[in-house]
Amino acid sequence: MTAPTRVLVCDDQMLVRTGLVTIIDAQPDLDVAGECGDGRTAVDLAARLRPDVVVMDVRMPVLDGIEATRLLAGAGVAEPGKVLVVTTFNLDEYVYRALRAGASGFLLKDSPPDRLLHGIRTVAAGAALLDPEVTRQLVGRYASRIRPAEDEGPADNPLTPRELEVLRLIADGHSNSEIAATLMISQETVKTFVSRMLAKLGLRDRVQAVIYAFRHGLVT
Repeated sequence: MTAPTRVLVCDDQMLVRTGLVTIIDAQPDLDVAGECGDGRTAVDLAARLRPDVVVMDVRMPVLDGIEATRLLAGAGVAEPGKVLVVTTFNLDEYVYRALRAGASGFLLKDSPPDRLLHGIRTVAAGAALLDPEVTRQLVGRYASRIRPAEDEGPADNPLTPRELEVLRLIADGHSNSEIAATLMISQETVKTFVSRMLAKLGLRDRVQAVIYAFRHGLVT
């Protein structure tokens, strides 16, 4: 029998945190490893408990969720964790910063329980949770901030023309099924291209792929 996915829940609002814990603990394949109400405790607990996924609020005392995410999953972390950030829609700048900090995805706080559970399972499986429509809005709003610096321009591109097409479609917010329809290939083939593209670029997931594409001028 497969061991349940262990989840650390971090939210400074006790009512919200209790609701998240209750929803997660009711699932046979998920287990709440711990809970806390500030970012510093989240980092400490994650180091001690080694959860499979950290569900992280953004606005918390002592250390906010962005910095906590950076310490858990950011560049230079020897064993980066998997962080699912929760936020409210009018805080989309925090979402952008969370993704740059290393989060594997994000959800809106008013998402239904089944979407939260799907998000945890998706992130635990090593995939990114990035809603296509929100991706388009987010990238459209912040594209200018992730344009490449002069020393971080196009560089040598190791991707094949098809892999580059897939990367550009991901950056435009398309799901695997939409990419498959656009390129007239199967979803399994899309998954293969995505895996190869991530491996060649040394990226962890689709979130990092979107940022890479903009920072290196591969999309506009």
